[in-house]
Amino acid sequence: MTEGGVAPTEGGWRRVRSGGGGGGADQDSGGAVRRTPGCCVFPSSPPPAAGLKGQAPFPLDRVMQLSWLLVFLSLCLGVLPTRAGEGKRKLQIGVKKRVDHCPLKSRKGDVLHIHYTGRLEDGTEFDSSLHRDQPFVFSLGTGQVIKGWDQGLLGMCEGEKRKLVIPSELGYGDRGAPPKIPGRATLVFEVELLKIERRPEL
Repeated sequence: MTEGGVAPTEGGWRRVRSGGGGGGADQDSGGAVRRTPGCCVFPSSPPPAAGLKGQAPFPLDRVMQLSWLLVFLSLCLGVLPTRAGEGKRKLQIGVKKRVDHCPLKSRKGDVLHIHYTGRLEDGTEFDSSLHRDQPFVFSLGTGQVIKGWDQGLLGMCEGEKRKLVIPSELGYGDRGAPPKIPGRATLVFEVELLKIERRPEL
């Protein structure tokens, strides 16, 4: 003990206050606190530049950069599903031959007599009623044919010709129709409506 009853500092300890009576505490540079008679010592504050375990603190500008990066990534992830949906192809309907007189247009439930030729996008023909010399007959909008036909042949006149470009979602889907139609194939049909049979309404 030195004069005045204050214990000397050791190993970098810092003295804050001395006094008689109550016990005190000393702290070394490592942050440990020791009780010392006649002295009260509080842990020393680390230097301003010190961070966790004596390392420099994480730069503020770096924190801001990471924050903006997280915001950007979250926005991108939110947009991706929308863009994926927008990328799906839609049914394309082109009229190759119009008729001047059209008293009757095809609608759901009508029985249609048609000639058609079906091709893949590369021009490969996979089916045609013309080669059989016999029209194809079906009921429109009842699921007897692919969705592209049920949708693409609505409002058609007798004698009219259309070109349908049908995405796989409205055709044969991921599985296709082997061996002639591969999975996810876009189909191109040229269709001529020969006759409409309309059932009497009840």
